[in-house]
Amino acid sequence: MLLPAFEYYRPQSLAEAITLLGEMGEAARPLAGGTDLLVNLKLKKLAPKALLDLSGLAELQGLAQENGKVSLGALNTASRLAVGSPQVPRVLSMGAGALGSPQVRNRATLGGNLVTARPAADICLPLLALGAQAVLAGPGGTREVPLDGYFKGPGYTVKEPGEILTKVLLEAPRPGVGGGYQKLGLRQAMEIALVNVAAVVMLEDDGSTIKEARVALGAVAPTPLLSPGAAQALAGQSADEAAIEAAAEAAAADAKPIDDHRGSAAYRRDMVRTLTKRALKQALAQAQGNEEAQA
Repeated sequence: MLLPAFEYYRPQSLAEAITLLGEMGEAARPLAGGTDLLVNLKLKKLAPKALLDLSGLAELQGLAQENGKVSLGALNTASRLAVGSPQVPRVLSMGAGALGSPQVRNRATLGGNLVTARPAADICLPLLALGAQAVLAGPGGTREVPLDGYFKGPGYTVKEPGEILTKVLLEAPRPGVGGGYQKLGLRQAMEIALVNVAAVVMLEDDGSTIKEARVALGAVAPTPLLSPGAAQALAGQSADEAAIEAAAEAAAADAKPIDDHRGSAAYRRDMVRTLTKRALKQALAQAQGNEEAQA
């Protein structure tokens, strides 16, 4: 399949990109890694008049840490995140490493994953569990949006026409905080999740009491979602099997799966329960300094 004809623009600055996007409106589409956009063009699901190639924008690059916050540019690829660094939380590396094939990970970007807003997106879920914020730049300036509230539906977010996602902000990794990521597909590779779960736990100074936790669920609702029941079941509890079991039951209750050709709602809910246990055990092992421990 061949790509349809389109005009091609390569802005040299974020300001130029925002201006071009404002002038062309819905006739233009931003292009980063292109792993979804170019496929949809070939399938004739989209037919924009122009593409704005953002890959050269310095404002969307980089990875930095300052004052306890990590800033991840929207053009960071899944491969770079999967390799990890002291600034990239382990749970985010795990999610990025589960995305597609090596070739896809070399092209797919953090920003593209968030803008595409798939309910099962491998990078969205860890970022949601980490409490990250999306930074959007547009004609009216820059605003920060918590990811819990960013997703509106499959393919839809709070990003306004004319805005560009430039980076995400999150708390820097620190001792006593751990994360886990679990993904279930119908096959072992190159698969969109049937169910996926990301968990982040923060321990008190005693190393055995859970101060705070977030469990994010994927592919069991129109958007990635946090489980408020799991968070409530874990906060203030001892980091033991009883707390994990209670959180898993609460996560299954918060899930809103549907029946489709890939699996029944009942099966997906059962898998939420199972994957939540595994992700929490990974998270607790990391938080307690035992990263080799796995569920």
